[in-house]
Amino acid sequence: MSSENLSSELGSKRLIKKHEFVRLIIQSLYSLGYGKSASSLEVESGVTYKSDDLELMESQILSGNWDGCIRTLDRFKNLMDETRASAMFLIFKQCILECLSHGDDSLALSVLRKQVSSLKVDRDEVHNLAHCILYMKELELGKTDDNVACEWRKKLLKELEKLLPPPFVLPERRLERLVESAVLAQIDSCMYHNSSDAVSLFVDHICGRDEIPTETVQVLDNGTLRLKHTLRSHQNPVSFVAWSPDDTMLLTCGNGEVLKLWDVNTGTLKHTFEDLGFVVSSCAWFPDSKRLVCGSSHPEKGISMCNCDGKEIKAWRGTRMPKILDLAVTPDGENLISIFSDKEIHILNIGTNAERVISEGHSITSLSISGDGKFFIVNLNSQEIHMWDVAGKWEKPKKYMGHKQNKYVIRSCFGGLNSTFIASGSENSQVYIWSRRNSRPIEVLSGHSMTVNCVSWNPCWPRMLASASDDNTVRIWGPSRPNKMQLQKPS
Repeated sequence: MSSENLSSELGSKRLIKKHEFVRLIIQSLYSLGYGKSASSLEVESGVTYKSDDLELMESQILSGNWDGCIRTLDRFKNLMDETRASAMFLIFKQCILECLSHGDDSLALSVLRKQVSSLKVDRDEVHNLAHCILYMKELELGKTDDNVACEWRKKLLKELEKLLPPPFVLPERRLERLVESAVLAQIDSCMYHNSSDAVSLFVDHICGRDEIPTETVQVLDNGTLRLKHTLRSHQNPVSFVAWSPDDTMLLTCGNGEVLKLWDVNTGTLKHTFEDLGFVVSSCAWFPDSKRLVCGSSHPEKGISMCNCDGKEIKAWRGTRMPKILDLAVTPDGENLISIFSDKEIHILNIGTNAERVISEGHSITSLSISGDGKFFIVNLNSQEIHMWDVAGKWEKPKKYMGHKQNKYVIRSCFGGLNSTFIASGSENSQVYIWSRRNSRPIEVLSGHSMTVNCVSWNPCWPRMLASASDDNTVRIWGPSRPNKMQLQKPS
């Protein structure tokens, strides 16, 4: 192939250098095990996977020709002095270790004093190498055979490949990673992406709305549900329930009553938390299903962490503690997020006691954490949902709007693959779904006849959503296409 052809550019924008593209194809063929095809392409195109100088240096390293190796490295053009010095240090280090292994201590010391000491590299590295030489001399270590030396040299080659930048050495599987980046970019821009399946390279990726729950597949009411257990113990209406992460237990809070723990399989009451000393307003489980936290609606009573037998492990109380409206624990069990009074969000690292406070301008009605524990959302009575990052890197939240919320408590949630979506009920009897990247809803689901006050996206089946309404029904939502009804569990 002529040099003129190789110097041309590819693509509609002429941004891709042809010789670089061909070189990446050759690298990819070699990495996939198609050595003959890669070699043929090198011959036909005149482009080689490795430069002549690099191949020469590799052969010199494998044969132990250290002087020749250094001379070859000196011929590398446009290599930063710092990188060149680091590469030389690795080569001299290998030379010294092999000298010691063959009992040539004087040559090893000579290389250290005359060659290594003059390099502009980290002095600690040089001192460590000197200590290594003295240690090997004192213990008379070394005397390695040729096989061991060969393995050392192969390891050196890998270290140099990581050190030397392009175009001297190509990053591992560069073409594969470029393609993967392009696929991920298309997935990130796909409004409805909700599947862990591999993506085809033959067409641009785009998902339809049938990837998310948009149609009612079942309506649950008193006439359609099969009763398993009736949990009788509360005297007042139950205001809050929380399933344990292992699905074996259920916590319930009654209005103005104590917290109760139930066995899901038998329906029996396991424990009544009478010793907490306050009326519980909200509760949450730790990921081990052995610990839980409870918040009090009364000021100063604070938050209590206890085990399933009611034994208190830790507490946060005091005159400065306001009432707790809602709380949640991140899936890793490291952070406790609480809603204080009605406009403050407190994020507490349980291990370090480091605390961060976020103030909202309007009253908060609910809190929900993403599946990976990196983000949380709060519903506000200003008809907005705000998403914050748990780590505290954001100065402002991402905002979602379109639903109606003025008077009632509305609970929203994350959902879908990798918590890509946000769902919320609304006072206008609709269910709203947002992509996390967009402030306006991508779907508005109709079916309920009164306020939808709670939604829950199935954590195992990304195409199933449940919504509960004041119309006394729970609706199960699924994808619109029949063949999507086999709700795919993510890997």
